[in-house]
Amino acid sequence: MAPDTQIQVIEQMVDEMLSSEPEYFRINVRIKPTNNVKVFIDGDKGLAIDKCVQFNRKLYKLIEEAAMYPEGEFSLEVSSPGVGEPLKNHRQYAKNQGRQVEITFNDDSKKTGKLVQVAEEDILIEETTGKGKKAVTQQIVIPFSNIKTTTIQIQF
Repeated sequence: MAPDTQIQVIEQMVDEMLSSEPEYFRINVRIKPTNNVKVFIDGDKGLAIDKCVQFNRKLYKLIEEAAMYPEGEFSLEVSSPGVGEPLKNHRQYAKNQGRQVEITFNDDSKKTGKLVQVAEEDILIEETTGKGKKAVTQQIVIPFSNIKTTTIQIQF
């Protein structure tokens, strides 16, 4: 089975597994040449470790039963996407409203601001430039079609 086909089969398994738990959603599936299957899942309220373990066990059984790796030679990692991972879908944007984001545009220019609102076709960020009394805050509407990547900025 070709790697792309394997990914599609596993994506279907994940979606089916999550269909009974609508607050969770699939972000991404990657398979390394060593048959290391990495599944990224997120939840509207985050993803607890015990949920990761539960999903991992269910998915492991499904992959085994499908005999995708006849020798049983595969490993499976289920996790939420790391902080540095770009947002992939609409639900992730919605979940992260109120947080600082860095947006890289299709032309590789960047803007940083607070994610204020998420609509069907675009997002609204609040960008503050300057400091102290000279600080200027403006709201900017950005169509999804102009966005290459969006990453959450951790603030200390």
